[in-house]
Amino acid sequence: NLIDPNAPDFGPVMRRIAHKHVSLGIKSYEYPIVGHHLMWAIGDVLGEAVTPEIAAAWDEVYWLFGCQLIAEEAKLYALGGTDPERPWRKYRVVERLDESPEIFSLILAPVEGKTPEHHTGQYVAIAVDLPSGERQPRQYTISSGPRGDSLRVTIKRVRGVGGAPDGQVSNWLGDNAKPGAVLDVSQPCGDLILDESDGPLVLVSAGIGITPIAAIVEDLSRRQPDRQVRIFHADTSHRNHALYAHLRRQVLAMGDAKAQNWYEEDAESAPTLHPALPGYMDLSDIQIPSDATVFMCGPLPFMRATRRALLDKGISAERIHYEVFGPDLWAQNPDSAEDAG
Repeated sequence: NLIDPNAPDFGPVMRRIAHKHVSLGIKSYEYPIVGHHLMWAIGDVLGEAVTPEIAAAWDEVYWLFGCQLIAEEAKLYALGGTDPERPWRKYRVVERLDESPEIFSLILAPVEGKTPEHHTGQYVAIAVDLPSGERQPRQYTISSGPRGDSLRVTIKRVRGVGGAPDGQVSNWLGDNAKPGAVLDVSQPCGDLILDESDGPLVLVSAGIGITPIAAIVEDLSRRQPDRQVRIFHADTSHRNHALYAHLRRQVLAMGDAKAQNWYEEDAESAPTLHPALPGYMDLSDIQIPSDATVFMCGPLPFMRATRRALLDKGISAERIHYEVFGPDLWAQNPDSAEDAG
């Protein structure tokens, strides 16, 4: 990207990294520390292959990117009204809602001051002090639209698979984040933001990927209640469909919003507005406006398959936007990631 003017724009990736850094409270003076240890690690792994010239080139690249990130992060801190030396604010859990057996929502309000303004689709980090003494932050989507007095995060307990341990932070919050608890929360971050147009909008999700979709629908029900919106969601069952009651109320309040759900289990008995369909999401017989903007969130295999289905239906790649929970370089170049498996 630094030497090929025809390479894909790396700006979106840099902005996502900057937002993630701000949510974690990264400070500008930490870059030299990281750079020092990174260069040591490169030398340790590659050994004699790292000549002085190669080491100088790596150092130059690190600081080219580092200076861009420092400047972008300073801007984000300023826009959020956050002192980088004090990146965490105290929020109180004012309400807790169990959305499904493994998913819960927390309604959070600042202990002091007002809730910061945020854009629909953003996230916050929550930092907890674990029994081991470690302090661990995790990012969670703000699953509500801008409310002014509070924000909602919706969290799924992460269960270990194949011998892996359970998620530390999600399960600590599940056990301890009760009404009255006080948590350390970052400023809202994230660059996947609801567009301001009035064109058709398609919202596609699976599982816990419903969280940014719920925020978008809540916001639309207030600001653009007559916008054409189509909501497609896939889940294991209606019982595990988080935030369904919220979405149902907002869809009913809108003039041209429709939802279709797919459930792997008991679809025929699900009490949905429109009859749920069995199995995995299948868009082949679903009508989607070719000029629609698409927001999508869910597991990577789901998003790969759904993106391909949307492209096959004539939706241009530029109109398909993603929120990725985890490493998100796929969102920058999904074709390469898809080809790689």
